[in-house]
Amino acid sequence: MKKPQYLILVCNSYRVAGDAQGACNKKGATTMLQYIAEEASDRGLDVAVTTTACLNVCSQGPVMVIQPNNYWYGGVSSEEVIDEILDALEEGECCEKYSIAD
Repeated sequence: MKKPQYLILVCNSYRVAGDAQGACNKKGATTMLQYIAEEASDRGLDVAVTTTACLNVCSQGPVMVIQPNNYWYGGVSSEEVIDEILDALEEGECCEKYSIAD
């Protein structure tokens, strides 16, 4: 298996009991998955997109992490935000506007 160049993780607020209850889920994180995957593919980016358990930064949600770059983004709440983040990724840069990590 060829591993993808990037792994995009979208917080879906899963808790130990398995219930998605947190801020990211309530703010529509799962509705963005298909758009992220399709937009990345349209741009020729080699990515895998998946959801995660709670990433413990609920106040910043919805949260998206891009590995292996370790870019953490908050407020990922629209297609426009995703487009800006993917634009930066194509340039090999972090999208500082939505970055929540040092």
